[in-house]
Amino acid sequence: MRLLKQLLKLEGKPIRGLLWLEWAMIVYAVLTTILIAFTYSRLHEPLQMLWGRGQAIVMTLALWGAYRIFPCRLMLFCRVAGQMIYLGWWYPDTFELNRICPNLDHIFAQAEQTLFGFQPALTLCHDFASPIISELLTLGYVSYYPMIAAVLLFYFLFRYERFLRSAFIIMASFFLFYVIFIALPVAGPQFYFKAVGTDVIAQGIFPELGDYFYHLPFEVTNRDQVLPLPGWKDGFFYHLLVVAHDAGERPTAAFPSSHVGIITVVLWLAYEARNRWLLWIMIPLAVLMFFATFYIQAHYAIDAIAGLIAGTLMYFLFRWVYHE
Repeated sequence: MRLLKQLLKLEGKPIRGLLWLEWAMIVYAVLTTILIAFTYSRLHEPLQMLWGRGQAIVMTLALWGAYRIFPCRLMLFCRVAGQMIYLGWWYPDTFELNRICPNLDHIFAQAEQTLFGFQPALTLCHDFASPIISELLTLGYVSYYPMIAAVLLFYFLFRYERFLRSAFIIMASFFLFYVIFIALPVAGPQFYFKAVGTDVIAQGIFPELGDYFYHLPFEVTNRDQVLPLPGWKDGFFYHLLVVAHDAGERPTAAFPSSHVGIITVVLWLAYEARNRWLLWIMIPLAVLMFFATFYIQAHYAIDAIAGLIAGTLMYFLFRWVYHE
């Protein structure tokens, strides 16, 4: 009851304008709308893309208006949560924009081969196929959104003065990753290996695909276009992974790994929170996620490594950018 009263208590100095993370969404929406205008004739569903951006703007203004009428912590949390939930739409949208450019997977697969001498995404899932390893790694991967939510909830409940800053750092990092994904059309092993054949990849041959994905009528439910998810198929976390994968995976967003990158940002925020329990719960899950990204063939190993670097840079960049 005390918590509820605190959530519903009117704030003495309510925020008048839009939040920093809402401005981050608007800037991204405007920039990509301009890109849509210039590439309109080459896009597969430009009207749907524009409609989605319009919905995001309307949702933002509606939540802002509700907060202005009843300016309390709960309404402020709803404004942040609305933007976080809508990220599920923004992610697959990057595929519609980056598919118009020639695919670059052959470059990244060759770099992977040069660095490691083999393809970790092709071999590790077979070398470490035990149910225990499968479940641990898929646990790490499906913990992605819960880890983000846990850190944001911690800041909201126990570090409220830094809640909006933390939410902005995460949201801005997401959108910067999306900009990179649009500029770098890398589909990842699960799509590239399927397109060229794993037998070809095993021989160290990495053909160019050109505009293959542009002409591919991709459907989320069409598993013929993607390698089967490796792992213990009777596992609880494996089934959660399949549900998450089928819900929004596209041949996009491989380099750098935003899963690793965003969780790196989250780890830095957990460290900043100065709560050892929060940090020490996050670290093992983050390690599992790192290896899971290429174990399940969603990424090349270099994607995960780049995600660590990119996430760290984004954390410090957006912490510096943000000011009250």
